[in-house]
Parts: sequence; structure tokens; C-alpha cells
Amino acid sequence: MFKRLFRKYIYKNVEDLYRQESSQEAIELKEQIVPANLEKTVDIFKKIYTYPDNKDLKFRDILIGGLNRKAVLVYINTISDTTVLEEQVITPLLLNRDPSQEIESIVSVQSVATKEKINEVLNEINKGNAALFVHGEKKAFIISASNFQGRGVEKAENEISLLGSKEAFNEKVMTNISLIRKKIKNENLVFESTVIGKRSNNDAFIAYIKDLANDDLLKNVKERLNKIDVDSVQNLSLLEQHIEDRKLSLFPTILNTERPDRAAKFLEDGYIVLLMDNSPSSLVLPATFWSFFHSAEDQYLRLIYGNFTRILRMVAIFIALFASSVYVAVTTFHAEMVPPDLLLAIASTREKVPLPAVIEVLTLEIAFELLREAGLRVPTTIGSTIGIVGALILGQAAVQANIVSPIVVVVVALEGLSSFTLGNISLNYSVRLLRFVFIIASGMFGIYGITAIFVLGMFYMVSIKSFGVSYLSPLTPKYLSSGDTILRSKITSEIFRPGYLKPKDIRKKQEK
Repeated sequence: MFKRLFRKYIYKNVEDLYRQESSQEAIELKEQIVPANLEKTVDIFKKIYTYPDNKDLKFRDILIGGLNRKAVLVYINTISDTTVLEEQVITPLLLNRDPSQEIESIVSVQSVATKEKINEVLNEINKGNAALFVHGEKKAFIISASNFQGRGVEKAENEISLLGSKEAFNEKVMTNISLIRKKIKNENLVFESTVIGKRSNNDAFIAYIKDLANDDLLKNVKERLNKIDVDSVQNLSLLEQHIEDRKLSLFPTILNTERPDRAAKFLEDGYIVLLMDNSPSSLVLPATFWSFFHSAEDQYLRLIYGNFTRILRMVAIFIALFASSVYVAVTTFHAEMVPPDLLLAIASTREKVPLPAVIEVLTLEIAFELLREAGLRVPTTIGSTIGIVGALILGQAAVQANIVSPIVVVVVALEGLSSFTLGNISLNYSVRLLRFVFIIASGMFGIYGITAIFVLGMFYMVSIKSFGVSYLSPLTPKYLSSGDTILRSKITSEIFRPGYLKPKDIRKKQEK
């Protein structure tokens, strides 16, 4: 309570010190209706957009043929399709000879809408559309001409699949929507939009199948999006941090996927997917631990192959978490657990190492993390070289300098290799951070410390919820579902959608 009052006092003083002297006149101006006088309208928009200093803003004067009325087309040429505007808007307006035709019937673009308030018109122009103002009209005709530059559809970089689709999302949300619609040809697939950010005015799209998605879940998602009160949310990675249940949780509760096929599969199970401009991915809500553990290719492989890779992945998680900590615990506290021959071999390699086992392991773990980050941040062409050469040189030099023992190099290398099997970035970070917790606990309390942290971690995972859904569902609590957790069943046996989502239609198929 005292902390909250103190922060409120501090924030108030800061706001008083840095109070923005906003122009009330400009705010009131944007709330007005578009004037009927064309010259006044143009003057307003030139003032708002700081014209002519704003170089990419264009005002095109037009005399509409047939109607004999003056008009002005306003657009930002760097984000609008000028070819479409020239061929389908300006030319038809100039060449028109029928005095009875309306503006909507003269232009030949795909979409023409009308807006009356100035701030609504501004939002459309900022999205790349053009605004046509006609003398005598207290409204603007919004011409759909958005043309933001971006990448084409490329291969997925993080969620690689050998058998599945190669397409990945890019930074243009309309392209991403089309990739999903290509996979789900259903009239019940809905893409609702809501504006996020008071200054950036970015659109977030809520995708769901209306005869599957639970209404309470959908309402929960919309409420969280509407509660966001910040100036700017540029992409989904930032949006995720605003709407997740526990901001400081070590475990991720929202799944980020860059694959349209995976997003489509979640939608068909009753999940909700968020899309946004500037983001080459999508957010899946809610998310359970198993969705982070699964990979995109699990469903494309035959049953035996798919389950084999899942078993390998689960073993890799345990190796990544416990290999170093078990080594520290055994060599420090539980030497009697090791066979005598192996114990003598370990002792002989550590004979000249002056550091305790826990410090030795932590030193090498930190060096490994530094190499991993360095390999990610440098240019791609030399990243792999730095990782391999750096590991060989550092490892060999550390052993020869008697800073670490050879067996620790093997243990840390095996642990690092196992962590690379986790395709999801968020889960990968969770495992990497937990590894240090287990090492410290083993250095202090041995196997008992590892066990205590593991049990506490399981208690914590059971308590986590993602948009009202338990994190370990459907394993605990138990729900009617296809049982797709550590192992998956035959595709022909997947009859039910996840029960923890409470979908409107829980059956995928009828039992034979």
C-alpha cells in the first residue's frame, strides 16, 4: 500500500515537471466534422500534417467532369498505391461526363467508404488509404489504396519442418490473413480488428471460428486488449507482454508461432489467434505447456516417428535441466552414488582444478551462454564459425589451464546440445534460466536441493493459468480431449477438441 502511494506521488511530481503543453485547439479540431468548404478542409489537413514540410504527403486537385465540382485527393505516397489512385480514381473522375453519377460509382477501386469526423479520416490516411474531399460534402470518401512495403512469403526460420508447409508469416498482416484463409475456407472464420496504441494506432486482428471458439474466452481476450492504455504497441512481442496473465512468470503463457499451418490448426481446435502489422508471427491464446513442447512437424510424421522425436525432446529437456546440477551434486555431496572406477576417473581429472565443482560448472555455463549470444548477434555468415571455433578454443584452453576438468566440458556441451532441440524460443529461455537455479541448488544442498526446486516448480506450473486455462491441461486437471501431451495418438483416433477450451463443438469427427 505504502509503495503504491509513494509511486503515485512520484509519478504526479514527474508529470507536473514534464507536463506536455498540448494544443487544445488541435485536439478539438480533430473531433470536428469535415467542413463543407473545400478550401477550409484543405487548410485544416495541411496544418495537421505540417505541409509542405511533410514531403511524402500529397494534395491532388481534381475537377470532377460531368459534376463540375472541385475535389482534392489527399494521400501519403510512400504507403499508398499511386498507380491505383491514378488509374482507378483520378482518371475516371476527370473523364466522367454523366452529371447524375455518384462518386462511389465513378471510381473503380475495390472499396470506397465515407468518414465524417476529421480524426477518423486521419486514421485512414495514416493506414495508407486516400481521402477524397468534394466541395459541398461534409464527409470524406475513403479510397482503399494501402501499399506498405514488406517481404514476400518466405520459409519459416525458427519452426523448421521437413514434411510440412514451407510458408511463414511476414510483416504485412493482410498477407498473413490470406495465408490463414487459404488453409481454412470457412465462412465462420472471423477476423475482428481493434486499435492498439493511442499514438501509433496499430490494428490488432482477433481471429477465431465463431461456431467453435468459446464466447467467454473471446470476451476475456477483447477485454484485455481494450484495457491497454499506452501510446504505442508496435508488434505482437510487445502486445504479448501487455496481455499475459503473469508478467514475471518464468514460463511463457502465450504461444508465438510463425507458421500459418500451425495457426490454422489451433483455430480449428477452438483457439483464438492474434495478428498484427509489423509482426512476422501470430499469438495463440490460450496456451498450455504441451503447445510449447510440441513442434510443427509432429503431426506430419507418422505416429511412430512423431512419438520418437517427442520422446527425444522430453529426454533432452531433462538433460538440459539436470545434467550439470546432478554432476555438481554427486561430486560435492554424494560421491558414494558413483561407481568406484568412475569416481576415480572424475577425481583424477579434477586433481589440478582449484575451483569447487559448482563454480567450475557455472563458469563454463556462462561461457557457453556468451558464445551462444555472440553467435546470434554477429552476421550469419560468421555466426556458426564463432560458435564452433570459440567453443573448441575456450574449452581446450580452459582444460589446459586447469580451470575446468574435461568431464565438465563434456557435461556442459551435452546440456547445451540438448537445449537446442527445443524449437520454441520462450520455452528454451525458461529451460536455460532454470538450469542455473538447479546448479546453485545442487551446489548448496545436493540432490535434496534439486528435488526441492523440481517439486516447487511443479507446484508453480500447476498454479499457472493462461486466460483461465490450467497450464498443464489436459493432464491435470483432466479434460476430455485427444490426449495430445507427451505422446500423440493416431490421427484417426483424434475425435475430440481440447475440452479445457470449452468449444461450442467438441467433436472433430464422429466415432466409427
